[in-house]
Amino acid sequence: HVQLVESGGGSVQAGGSLRLSCVASKDTLRTNCMGWFRQAPGNEREGVASIYPGGGSQYYASSVTGRFAISQDNAKTTLYLQMNSLKPEDTAIYYCAADAGLCRPWRVPDFAYRGQGTQVTVS
Repeated sequence: HVQLVESGGGSVQAGGSLRLSCVASKDTLRTNCMGWFRQAPGNEREGVASIYPGGGSQYYASSVTGRFAISQDNAKTTLYLQMNSLKPEDTAIYYCAADAGLCRPWRVPDFAYRGQGTQVTVS
């Protein structure tokens, strides 16, 4: 059974940084594509980043390329999203997600498993 628990959200000024964490149940990171998606009030869900099982290739949405970095620590079964140069338009609830299918950011909102989300507010 896949379980995902996010943390690390908060409020930050524009230009600042945050690092989100997602603790996953055992073996999840090794056997699934992992990703992050976000949803702001009134907006559709947007896939932000994805990473191949075990920490291979990473992919990013154009809106965050060069500013965000996805990574994982397999020993800690934790997925990360380092967010730099944050903008007000990055404000959203951020979710981590897992799935065994195609590993691309645009698919992440439809992944089979997701966490409860963590709020990020940029002012």
